[in-house]
Amino acid sequence: GTILLADDNDLDVELTLEALGECNLANPIVVVKDGAEALDFLYRRGKYASRDACNPIVLLLGIKMPKVNGLEVLDKLKSDPSLKSIPVVMLTSSAEEPDLAESYRLGANAYVVKPVKFQDFAPAVAAIGKFWAVVNAPPPDDCQEKPPENG
Repeated sequence: GTILLADDNDLDVELTLEALGECNLANPIVVVKDGAEALDFLYRRGKYASRDACNPIVLLLGIKMPKVNGLEVLDKLKSDPSLKSIPVVMLTSSAEEPDLAESYRLGANAYVVKPVKFQDFAPAVAAIGKFWAVVNAPPPDDCQEKPPENG
């Protein structure tokens, strides 16, 4: 299954991709730069209209993104019956308690604060990738016959 990475910080994206690459995951990784693009991917709209009908096996989601922030994406995803089973890991630089509390209130599966140093960041991201891509059994209904109507 596909790993969806939603983050607007190019350096964080590069480090995340490098860390996931180091653990030799065979999963394709799709990178989106803001919450609006994440929703387009999830709802198979715009340039993602013809993407595979299967939901991502995990969404690695930043909070502070342009257009639509990560909390808004999380709220929309978890309130949609066709998308709410997608595991969401908030992968963010925000250690603020309100962001943490709101993420869990909205249905996040995990909240990981990005370490500043790559030598700390890489193992954390690798562990996330290995767990969601290899260890975790995804829900059986992760593929949709047609794009969701709402969104």
